[in-house]
Amino acid sequence: MNALEDMRIFVTTLEAGSFTAASDRLGLSKQFVSRRVMALEARLGVRLLNRTTRRLHVTDAGQAYYTRAVRILDDVSDAELAVSSRGGRVQGTLRVSAPVSFGTLALGAVVPAFMLRYPAIRVELDLNDRSVDLVREGYDMAIRIGRLPDSTLVARALASTRMVACCSPAYLEGRGAPATPDDLAEHDCLLYGHGRGVEWGFQVDGRPHPVQVGGRLLANNGELVRDAAIAGLGIAWQPGFIVGDALRDGRLVSVLDAFATPPMTVQVVYPQHRQASLAIRAFTDFLVEALAEG
Repeated sequence: MNALEDMRIFVTTLEAGSFTAASDRLGLSKQFVSRRVMALEARLGVRLLNRTTRRLHVTDAGQAYYTRAVRILDDVSDAELAVSSRGGRVQGTLRVSAPVSFGTLALGAVVPAFMLRYPAIRVELDLNDRSVDLVREGYDMAIRIGRLPDSTLVARALASTRMVACCSPAYLEGRGAPATPDDLAEHDCLLYGHGRGVEWGFQVDGRPHPVQVGGRLLANNGELVRDAAIAGLGIAWQPGFIVGDALRDGRLVSVLDAFATPPMTVQVVYPQHRQASLAIRAFTDFLVEALAEG
């Protein structure tokens, strides 16, 4: 294995935080990854990582090496992009991050269709609701919903979606509809999140009106929350791409429509230095076309 690959393994290990996580990302065994990092340290004559039973800690020398290694690997990637773009062939590996529910509901048919059109493309799709660091974690692009906090990324709009408060007809018949967002305090709310203090966002007289809500169910998956609403357990607040089909066929009915916030934009984002990638451009164009038709 050459020095560049050892460098890539070290960078991935440091970013992943453990040999196990790095081996998962790289598709290599944990033992092999550990041996390559040890071989790199032996070749350099300096310790890059301190190992403990729980995690790895980077040394000062390791941090300095990491900073330079990331820059070198980015330069190599840019050089490969420049050459492949001149050839005009869409090829290579695309590492894509997308929210879990959006990925399962909207990308299940899109990604295979894209790969059939471009047989020289390999796609690594990571469905995760956290906002990944594209550059640090080695992603080529990501799909994000709502306002983007990082203005350094290039963004292109794919579609829009609206947050909808909804419940089953049976729940509505038994409990009645809330007249205002504040009435949710008297209802069973189905919560999406990872902890206490769940807040839903509405508008009253054109101004933001967030409401603290509570309920017996808290889950970190929107499809599970939707299904609980269909079962009659309470009111859910979910994006249209999750609850749209259930609203259209009557399994769910919307409430508090007069207080809904403006639609959110679904966007694809990627680092500025990836703009020359034919693969990124091809997949972005494909997404725009597919989601417009959907």
